[in-house]
Amino acid sequence: MARRTRVSFASFNLYNLNLPGQGIYSDRDGWSEAEFAAKRDWSARMVRELDADVWGFQELWSGDALAAVFDAAGLADDYRLLVPAGHRGTSIVCAAAVRKEILVGDAEWISDFPPEFVLDSGGDDPQTPDIAVRVRGFSRPLLRFHVRPRSRGKVITVYVAHLKSKSPSRLYREDWYKARPDFYQDHAIALGSAVATIRRTAEAAALRMMLTADMKGNDTPLVVLGDLNDATHSNTLNIVTGQPNYLMSGLDRGGSDDALYTVGMLQQYRSFRDVYYTHIHQNVRESLDHILVSQEFYDNSRRRLWAFKGMDLFNDHLNTDDHKADGTGDHGIARAVFEYRPAKD
Repeated sequence: MARRTRVSFASFNLYNLNLPGQGIYSDRDGWSEAEFAAKRDWSARMVRELDADVWGFQELWSGDALAAVFDAAGLADDYRLLVPAGHRGTSIVCAAAVRKEILVGDAEWISDFPPEFVLDSGGDDPQTPDIAVRVRGFSRPLLRFHVRPRSRGKVITVYVAHLKSKSPSRLYREDWYKARPDFYQDHAIALGSAVATIRRTAEAAALRMMLTADMKGNDTPLVVLGDLNDATHSNTLNIVTGQPNYLMSGLDRGGSDDALYTVGMLQQYRSFRDVYYTHIHQNVRESLDHILVSQEFYDNSRRRLWAFKGMDLFNDHLNTDDHKADGTGDHGIARAVFEYRPAKD
């Protein structure tokens, strides 16, 4: 294995990548041959031009469709595709592509929350009602794997995540809704949005428990790639990251044992203005797709191993009107590059 001086990570929402003619949610016909060809070729161009060492993918239906993308890119021999064994394309999964020479061990997909996960409280004071949340698993299973960019360097743990979207949960199937549909139809969006937010928040907390278990009390480098379906300063991201302190002086040295640093924030500290967005909905531009890194990738950390070189965001395609027709995705693609430069004592 080469002694790599750089390593790069990218997060790419594939916008329901499936083989032509295969169903996608309620759309039984899925992509036509022409639509799939456009989607395959555009995705292949993105993969080839961004040239990341580690790709985290969301909204993949078919492993064969992802293989077709890397074949079209001419990169099939360079990467190992991580897709669940036996996945039949009937649901979306998180996936990855990793340069073969740096992959370590096997990948795992995690559907269940940690067994110790509890969201149950009687309230902080007498006037606060009780609350209990029953959700026990992720909407989209997490992907977890390991890479070693340097032959004698530390192994990096990588998560690929896709948390519950902001779209209101469909409640019309519920018995309590069916009992009073005329009443609840006026409140369906508000209640559905609340359910979606609670579910995404629970997923964020469960992911945070797993991240803490991986990072606490050690110097394990860790990266999270994903469509987390919330903005940088949202409560969801605050839970996942642990809200570390970003030191503004180049003379300072800090770092947090089990927190994560948002690459978008690291980039903004080097920019004159914030132009970072990965999704557009009703003319609202938001950053939903994130690359989060542990203190081993943070410039001002005493435990730094990899220095931040920069982030690239590919989002011009978000301004097109018909992603289905032109093969583009509906999310921006984020890539972060780091250079091996351990902190000096």
